[in-house]
Amino acid sequence: MTPDKSAAAGNKALSTPNGSETVFELRGITKIYPMGEVKVRALGGIDLDFYKGELVVLLGPSGSGKSTLLNILGGLDVPTSGQVHYREHDLSIDNDIVLTRYRRKHVGFVFQFYNLIPSLTARENVALVTEIADNPLPPEEALKLVNLSDRMDHFPAQLSGGEQQRVAIARAIAKRPDVLLCDEPTGALDLKTGIIVLEAIERVNRELGTTTVVITHNAGIADIADRVIHISDGLISRVYRNKHKKSPREVKW
Repeated sequence: MTPDKSAAAGNKALSTPNGSETVFELRGITKIYPMGEVKVRALGGIDLDFYKGELVVLLGPSGSGKSTLLNILGGLDVPTSGQVHYREHDLSIDNDIVLTRYRRKHVGFVFQFYNLIPSLTARENVALVTEIADNPLPPEEALKLVNLSDRMDHFPAQLSGGEQQRVAIARAIAKRPDVLLCDEPTGALDLKTGIIVLEAIERVNRELGTTTVVITHNAGIADIADRVIHISDGLISRVYRNKHKKSPREVKW
């Protein structure tokens, strides 16, 4: 079945939390990449809202447009057409300087690969972000939130993959971002380690009230979300809210 915007609109009406503050408002978002003489459509017209403090999972297969949508939310890319508003600000018309300021002030990123600086300890990797933030968390507090109080002075090579990913989460949240965007944060991890990382993301969302978006192709992870958005072929095919959220420890994949 081919997804369409009318189905997404009906799902959206059922999934809007009452009285919630809108953080992102996307209308008619398309993204087309020119590949020589061929134009590749990554997004085909997305209408979508995200709300303050919610944990959202964007679910879909590789190549469905999830990462493109996340990059637009994070100001790493701009749409070919349509509008994307962060609160009252139109990100779709901003230049690189304004988008850089937006990313620095409002957005934390977590990627599949940790991108830690090998010569710095966990504490020092997190401290790099706090030096450019207006009102940062102390590195020690950020690392405590992801249960790494006893590993602060270890170098990346001395940490497991899951511990390195949690350092990356601590680094992302240390500047107290309004939005946390996670691109396949468990993609390089085994089940046991992935659950620990999901627990860290869920705790940050719950305790800091950070609007959190996690993209994955793993359907099991959707159970921890407040809201799940299915994307297929650059379109929204289904949106629903979990009536009973599961804890990361209950997730299986």
